[in-house]
This record gives sequence, C-alpha cells and structure tokens, in this order.
Amino acid sequence: MKTIQASSKLERKTVEKNRRMHMKSLCFKLTALIPNRYSKEASTQQDQLEQATVYIQNLQERIEELKQKKMALCIEGINQNISGGMMIGLRLPVIEVRELGSSLEVILISGFHKKFMFCDVISILEEEGADVVNASFSNVGDKIFHIIHSQVTSSRVGFESARVYERLKELVY
Repeated sequence: MKTIQASSKLERKTVEKNRRMHMKSLCFKLTALIPNRYSKEASTQQDQLEQATVYIQNLQERIEELKQKKMALCIEGINQNISGGMMIGLRLPVIEVRELGSSLEVILISGFHKKFMFCDVISILEEEGADVVNASFSNVGDKIFHIIHSQVTSSRVGFESARVYERLKELVY
C-alpha cells in the first residue's frame, strides 16, 4: 500500500513540476513578444505578466482609436464625394462603389430603420464577378457602416462597377 501511495505522490510531483516548467516557458514566450519599452528587467513572473497585460491593454486602446479614426476619415471622404467637396450631412442610405484596379471597395451606410440582408450584398458582388476578401460592419451613433473589399475575378473584359452600384441601389432603396 505504501508503494502505491509513494508512487502516486511522486507522479503528482512530476505532473506539478511539468506544469510549472510549461507555465515558465509560456511566460518567457509572452515576455519575448513585448517591446523593450514596455519590459523592464522584471525579476518575477508576476511582474512580466503585469507588463504583458499593460502592453495588451495599450494595444486594445490603440486599435479602438484607429477604428474611430478610420471611420471618421471614411465618413469625411463620403461626405466630400456626396457634396462635391463641401461637408454636408449624410442622406441615408449611402452607397459608394470604388474600383481600384482589380480591387473593389463597397461602402454602405444605413440607419437602423433600413433593413437589408448583408448576404444579399455579397451575393450581388459575387454574381457580378468579384470575390469578397473582407467584409465588416460597425455601428456609429444611429448609423450602420458596411465596408466590403473584393477582388475582381470576372473573366469578362472590363468589370462594370456602375452595374454593381445600380443593383445595390435597387436592393437598399
């Protein structure tokens, strides 16, 4: 009976030792990802984890700032396009289709009251010969911003962004 208890106790110690070594390895990997300006010569794992936490929180804040800045620039660009250079309020919904070589960017801005199926927008793009690479939406105030990036794959000569615009207009209005 003693050998079974001793064996079980030794096994638990080994498992715990392996767990600690694995945690130490993970902490080392995490610390290696933190830029030098965030990492001081932290002596304890707790200090290293705290520094990683601060760094990740700073990254999250920066992401939010950049998202807001991107959205503000997007709104500003659309307002300028709509008004011919003068800033005016948006009349919803707004549809903008930009053809950039073999890439296509579609921006849809609608209010909460205007309902349409996002998958229908993607279907229209695919039917017209564009593969969706990235699609996102976000809510800002009472507006919903849909931004879709596509790659034109149509074998037809010339992609008709005007046709995409007209089909989206039919869907949204």
